[in-house]
Formats: sequence, C-alpha cells, structure tokens
Amino acid sequence: MHSPLLDPYRGPNLHLPNRAAMAPMTRSRADDVTGVPTPIMAAYYAQRAAAGLIVSEGIWPHRLGKGGPGVPGLTDPAQVAGWREVTRAVHAEGGRIFAQLWHVGRVSHPDLLDGARPVAPSAVAITSGAVHTADGPKPYVRPRELSTAEVAASVEAHAEAARNAVAAGFDGVEVSAAYGYLLAQFLADSANRRTDGYADHVRFPIEVVEAVAAAIGPERTALRISPDHTQLDIVEADPATRYRRLVGALDGTGLAYLHVVQSGAYPALADLRPRWGGTLMATYDGPEPGGHERAEHAVRTGLADVYAFGRLFLANPDLPRRLAAGAGFNRPLKTGRYGGGAEGYLDYPRLDG
Repeated sequence: MHSPLLDPYRGPNLHLPNRAAMAPMTRSRADDVTGVPTPIMAAYYAQRAAAGLIVSEGIWPHRLGKGGPGVPGLTDPAQVAGWREVTRAVHAEGGRIFAQLWHVGRVSHPDLLDGARPVAPSAVAITSGAVHTADGPKPYVRPRELSTAEVAASVEAHAEAARNAVAAGFDGVEVSAAYGYLLAQFLADSANRRTDGYADHVRFPIEVVEAVAAAIGPERTALRISPDHTQLDIVEADPATRYRRLVGALDGTGLAYLHVVQSGAYPALADLRPRWGGTLMATYDGPEPGGHERAEHAVRTGLADVYAFGRLFLANPDLPRRLAAGAGFNRPLKTGRYGGGAEGYLDYPRLDG
C-alpha cells in the first residue's frame, strides 16, 4: 500500500518532496572547545538528504545555552563556516535543512559553560537525574535567574543566531520550546516563578519567535513545542489553555510550520490542529523507535501535514526508500548515540548496500 508519507507536500510556506521529516537529535560530534561542526557531521546529514526536511540537532544560540559535550553553536564566524559545509553537503544531495535553535537554560552545568552558572526563568534546580559532562554524569546545579534585561538579550541572541543560520546556508530555523529547555521552562509553572512581565508564561516564547521571524522572515521560521511533557521536572498546570494561547498568538503570522510533539496526557495534536491554520509537523514520542503506521494515520487523516521521525531516521538514512519498498528497518545502536566517530553514526546499512 502506498504510504502517504511519500506524497509531496505543498503548504503556504513549505514545499517538500515527501512528508517524512527528520527530527532534531543530539549527536555530539562538534568540536567541544569551539562548537564548530566537524566534517563527519556533513557526511551524516548528507546521508539523510532524502528526508522531506531535515531539522538539525540542537544548536546553541548563546554560549550559556550549551547542553552537553560536543554540542555545536551558531554564534561566531567559525561556527557559521562549519555549518556552511553541512548545508552544502545536504543541498548537493537535493535535500533541505532547518537549524534548530536550542538554548537549554537550567539543563546545563558549569563544566559545560566555562565555569558559569546555568541560567533559567527562576532559580529553581532540577531535582532528579543528572547532566552529562565530559567527566561523566553530574547533579544539576541551582541556576541563576535571568534579569529582565537578560531575557530581552536572549531574545536578540536567538534572532542573531537565526541570521547566522541563513548565512550558513540553512533553509530556515526551528525554535525549540520543547522538552524542558529554556523556552519550555518559561512555559512551565514549576520552572517559571517570576514576578515581572515574563511571569506570563507565553510571553518569552512568543517574543523569541517574533524576533526570529523579523530577522529572517516568517516563512523561514518554525516553532517546536511538547505540551504536557514532564521531562526535567516540567509541570504545566493547564497545558490546554496555555498552548492554545501560544498557538493563537502565532497563528496567521506566516510561519513555516508548527512542530507539535505528542507525549503527555493532554491530546495536543487533536486540540491544536484545528487552531493552527498553517503547516503542522507532528512527532509522537515514545520508548520505542518506529511508529510509521501511526505517522501514516496522522497524515492520512489530516492531523498532521508532515511527520518527523527521530530514531527511525537515525538508524535508517534511506528511510523514504524503505517506506516505498515496504522494507524492514534497522534498529538504532547504543554505541555512538552521543559522541564518538563513524560507528553508530555513518555506518547504518542502506538497502543498496
């Protein structure tokens, strides 16, 4: 049976040869000191250029936004030059690639930030789990609360990183407001205890998206959200009301797409789809890779226009071809998931060998 994921998509501001996108996935192969992408990263993304759209791994838009060893940045000319090699490689294979801007906020550690304390909406630490550093897992530290002026500066940092992304050859930018990182921290009751204007949970994400859209054009700007996701001590008391406000404020602004991760009890996709007039990209989060049948159902029924696969694209660089052939899928290896060289990165087998 023909997969609807292989149908071309022509939306208001996004034209794709198929509807199987590659979701952002941290792979930790950049130079850890400089944040500059390495040549192996260009090969990795070029292998997956058959995706309707590639969304890059998270890229820090500010030095205090780095979330782990080997995570790349997009704040200086050397990083721009490194990413230009990646986008050239993808475009040479006929692909399209957006940069994901990923400020992790309190989900960091002084070891990753040259001794600086991580920043957050409020000085509230994550109490469970650990952050990965070059010396292994370490407990989260209590972050420093951003001043009102620093919040405004962070908005501009995202806009400047977006300009750098375009200079590096990216086709657009996806702003991350998902999975408990900085923008999601502002959206959460558990992490945002501010008393200034940014006590309004949706204000900061809206300002960031608007600033990025003003910098590079709304048609090259997207937003990723994960309503009701509880990772990293995130609690949203009323996600339906909160995300309806956020989506309502941005609907009609001409964004490239809204990327909704369905992961919590709140049925975000079903609730937000009729409230969003533009392109909607979906991801279902779960413990196992795969789910192409569920993705096909979402596209076939109009719940999503495009579906983004994570681990399935990690392990299957030729995913669209496998879908077309009805072939089996490689499973992702634990080796090489984060950091390392070609093993578990460039060596997944293709149907053509």
